[in-house]
Amino acid sequence: MRAAAVYSAAGSLLLTTLAAAPAGQALGAVPAAPGTAELRGTMVAAARARAAGIGFGACSPADVPEAPSSLRCGTVTVPLDYAHPNGTQIKLTVSRTRATQKDPHNSKRRVPRQGALVYNPGGPGASGMYFPLIGAVPQWRRIAAAYDLVGYAPRGVGRSAPLSCEDPKHFLKAPTAAPEHPSEAYKRQRIARAKAYARGCAQRSGSRLRFYTSLNNARDLDVLRAALGEDRLTFVGASYGTYFGTLYASMFPTHVRRMVLDSAVNPDPEKIWYRANLDQSAAFEERWRDFKDWVARHDDVYKLGNTAAKVQRGYDTARERLAGKAAGGTVGPGQLQSAFLTAGYYDDFWPSRAAALSAYLKGDPKPLVRLAAPDTDTAKEAENTSAVYTAVECNDAPWPTDWTTWDRDNTRLARVAPFETWDNAWMNLPCAYWPAPRQQPLDVRTGPGELPPVLILSAERDAAAPYAGALELNRRLSGSVLVTERDAGTHGIGGGANACVNGYFETYLLEGRVPGRRASCAPHQEPKPDTPAGRAKRPAKLPR
Repeated sequence: MRAAAVYSAAGSLLLTTLAAAPAGQALGAVPAAPGTAELRGTMVAAARARAAGIGFGACSPADVPEAPSSLRCGTVTVPLDYAHPNGTQIKLTVSRTRATQKDPHNSKRRVPRQGALVYNPGGPGASGMYFPLIGAVPQWRRIAAAYDLVGYAPRGVGRSAPLSCEDPKHFLKAPTAAPEHPSEAYKRQRIARAKAYARGCAQRSGSRLRFYTSLNNARDLDVLRAALGEDRLTFVGASYGTYFGTLYASMFPTHVRRMVLDSAVNPDPEKIWYRANLDQSAAFEERWRDFKDWVARHDDVYKLGNTAAKVQRGYDTARERLAGKAAGGTVGPGQLQSAFLTAGYYDDFWPSRAAALSAYLKGDPKPLVRLAAPDTDTAKEAENTSAVYTAVECNDAPWPTDWTTWDRDNTRLARVAPFETWDNAWMNLPCAYWPAPRQQPLDVRTGPGELPPVLILSAERDAAAPYAGALELNRRLSGSVLVTERDAGTHGIGGGANACVNGYFETYLLEGRVPGRRASCAPHQEPKPDTPAGRAKRPAKLPR
C-alpha cells in the first residue's frame, strides 16, 4: 500500500539494494495457492449462502450508530476454515441501500437496476459498513441509482468474528516517542513490545488466528456475492481492498462482472508484505516533501518559512518541545507524527495540519491537541483495526525473523526517508515473532480473455500505494486498464475530487466501457490555505 512514482535518486538506489538483499529466514511458510479443499469449501459455502440469502433489517447501533432507515443490515455465514466448510462458522456483518433507480439529472427517468456493488475500503482492518451512505454524495448519485450499494465488515473487523491482541484500555497510550533515528535502548524496548503484542494475538485469538488471511477474505467475498443473489460480482476495492480483489479475480475470474481497483497494492509476491512496507516508507518521504513545499508556498498564511527546509525546521522544533512537555498532557512526538502522517494520505488535511503547527509554535497548542490527542472513545475500534491489520499481513507471507535484517534495512532507509520509516517498522515488527504459520503469496496473473476488463485507478504520487504497484498490476491482469491522476497523491481517487477520473469511473461502472489500456487525468486542484486549524477532524481509519 505505498506511494510516489518518483523517488529521489538516493532513495531509488537504496530500495534496489534492499530488494536484492536476503530478507532473512522466515518461519513456517505454507503453500497458499488456492487448493482443491479450499476451492471445494468455497463452492459449498457459496451454495449454502445463495440458498439462505441475507435477511436485511434495521441496523444495530453496534454496527452503524444512528443509521438512517434506508440503510439495512444483515449477516452472511462463512466457514472459518474453507478446507472444512462444515466446521466452525463465523458471521460477517453486511449493510445495504437499495438502488434508487432515479436519474439525479432527470427525475422523470427510471434507471434500470444493475445489481449489487460491493465495496471494501482497505486496511487490512477497515470496515465498509458505512459505505452505502455514500450514495447521497453528488459524485455517487448516478451509481447509487443503478446499484444496490453494499458494504461489509471483513472477518475479524467490528462484529464479524472480531480479533483482539491486547486490552483496548492499553492500546492508545500517550504521549509516546517517535525517534527518526532510534537508540539501541529504544530498539530493545520496541522489540520487547512487538514480541508481547504477537503473544497477545495468539493468547486472545487462539487457534483461529491463522485463518485471518487475504485468501480467506477473497473467498468470503465470493460467498457474499452468492448471498446477495449475484451470479457475477461488481466490486470496488480501495488500497488493501485492491489486493484481495486481485486475488479474487485470479481465483474466481468467471465470477467477475466489473471490478475497480483504486490505489492499487503491488501484487508481486516478492513485495508481500515486508518489502512493500519499505516501499511505502520511501514514498511517504516524497509525499511529506510535497506537503512542506505547499506550506512554504503559503508562508504568507502560516509563517512557517518560504522553503521546505524551513518548514521542516519548524516541525523538528515542535517535536523537540513535545518531547519535553506533551501538549494537553497527551500529545507527544508520536501523536504529532501520526497526525501529520494523514497529510501523506490526503491533501485535504494539509491546511489544518499547517495551521495547527503554526499555532503551536506561536504558543497555542489547542488546535494541535484537537487534531492529535488520542480519542479514548474509539480505543476498542482502533485496537481491533490494528489486530486485524497485523494478523492478515503476518499470516499472508513470510517475514524476516532475524532482527538484524529489520535493523539493517530500516536504518539504511531512514537515512534518506526518516519521516515514516521507523514508525512503519514498529507497526509491522510483531510479524518477526508471529506464532501462526505463514503462507506463500499467490502469484497473480491472468491470461487474455480470462477476465473482463478491470479498471485500475492510481494517483502518481500516492504514498500509501506507490504508483509502481499500479503499473505491476496492470501488467499482471491481462486486459486491465490503468487510469492515472498525474502529479497527485491522494489515496483513493474514484468518486473523489477529480472530475476526469470520475468520468472514467462512472462510465465503466454504468456502461462497462473502458478507455483503452492506459489513460491519464490532470491533477485535481490543490487545497487552499483556508481551513481553520481547529475544525479538521482526523480520518476514521487509515489504510496502511
